[in-house]
Amino acid sequence: MAEENVIFVGKKPTMNYVLAVVTQFNNNVDKIIIKARGKAISKAVDIAEITRHKFIQDAKYAEIRIDTETLHGERGESNVSSIEITLTR
Repeated sequence: MAEENVIFVGKKPTMNYVLAVVTQFNNNVDKIIIKARGKAISKAVDIAEITRHKFIQDAKYAEIRIDTETLHGERGESNVSSIEITLTR
């Protein structure tokens, strides 16, 4: 899969990410992955739901993966939850 089919969720407004997902679907991409970590997980779920209910009604959840990643920072190791939501058309 091409890397441009992955949407990394961060601090931008939710609708910016929804627009990115809808644009990808309108460019005839069949599968998009929405990735988020930590506090952005709830925003990723919102993005997927808004996309499915308001813009692309025929989008389906192909896969939802949850995981814990270990990050190394200046205070040592810390565990951060992550999610990958795969939407297909």
